[in-house]
Amino acid sequence: MARINEHYQKLQAGYLFPEIGRRVAAFQASEPDADVIRLGIGDVTLPLAPAVVEALQRAVGELATAEGFRGYGPDQGYPFLVEAILEHDYRARGVAIDADEIFVSDGSKQDSGNIQEIFAADSTVVVTDPVYPVYVDTNVMAGRSGAADDAGRYAGIRYLAASEANGFAPGPPDEPVDLAYLCSPNNPTGAVMSREVLAAWVAWARESDAVILFDAAYDAFVQDPALPRSIYEIEGARECAIEMRSFSKRAGFTGLRCAYTVVPRACAGRTAAGERVALHGLWARRQSTKYNGVPYPVQRAAEATFSEEGRKQTGEQVAYYMGNARRLREGLGTAGLGVFGGEHAPYIWLRTPGGLSSWDCFDRLLGGAHVVGTPGSGFGPAGEGYFRLSAFNDRARVDEAIARIQRLGAAGW
Repeated sequence: MARINEHYQKLQAGYLFPEIGRRVAAFQASEPDADVIRLGIGDVTLPLAPAVVEALQRAVGELATAEGFRGYGPDQGYPFLVEAILEHDYRARGVAIDADEIFVSDGSKQDSGNIQEIFAADSTVVVTDPVYPVYVDTNVMAGRSGAADDAGRYAGIRYLAASEANGFAPGPPDEPVDLAYLCSPNNPTGAVMSREVLAAWVAWARESDAVILFDAAYDAFVQDPALPRSIYEIEGARECAIEMRSFSKRAGFTGLRCAYTVVPRACAGRTAAGERVALHGLWARRQSTKYNGVPYPVQRAAEATFSEEGRKQTGEQVAYYMGNARRLREGLGTAGLGVFGGEHAPYIWLRTPGGLSSWDCFDRLLGGAHVVGTPGSGFGPAGEGYFRLSAFNDRARVDEAIARIQRLGAAGW
């Protein structure tokens, strides 16, 4: 009989968002006439920008001709997209990245989960808490942890509390750890790391000979140009950091799928014998072995987001969502809720009212206001007592959700 990977059995009952879906489905089955507003999962709602659609259509038309047909693309992405990424995401910010250090992929979720494959099974891991569940779960699956305790923390994984006291942006640990997962702007708290906090992390990683896995999927939502959008804006980061970015939220590609990961050639790990090995070659080998790349039309669509019209149109979409975030932040604040985030990210992180647990708050919002959010405890033990709302929805629906929550609060939680 085939043996299973028993590390999967350490995982909590279910991945967060399927559990939310299960509860919402059960509610709708019992209340079929309820008008449910979904502000839970961070999925975009606006249609693709016209520049993106036009690029897709042109690329599909090319594939319909003998002259324009393409099969397998380059392992790391087509040069036209890589060059656009270099010009607009890095050179425009004064960051030097080489073209062959960029790996185009079909999602940052996949990359943040797959990247752990190039590191030793006994590597130690540190995460901020609350945390995007994929960072933890994929390392549990790989065997880098023990069982979870009653609070949900896995033995062998180091947790750093992201709290109100530290602005939900903790500094590095006080001991060496091999791998550190950082997300800024942060999912779920909406906090963005300052240049000073990121510099402290980079200094720690270089001193500890650690690697930072930096998820910048929400970089386009940073409103203050003085705040870093890339970890490579910090001196020395090329020697210790891998960065992941996505077109999902910045350009509405959650269904289209395109992202990229940067692995600088200067970033290295060690063998058991102490030999330094560049991580670039390991990731290149992993991708060429297990992955065949993003389809040509999708890469043309991603390239179009960097055109003059594409930047204007996708920028307007980001502004729309950030307008929703502002309304949520202000509307819930006036309702007496403790509200955080929503300034540099499309997420509102709020303190649950009346001492409710995160899941009790979920049930109360769903049953009393017909609004779906995400329990903070689903992102880690330090998320207990908090709740996440997403700004990804129609403006009128967001306003209606605010009004419903205000009425629920006025009636008493």
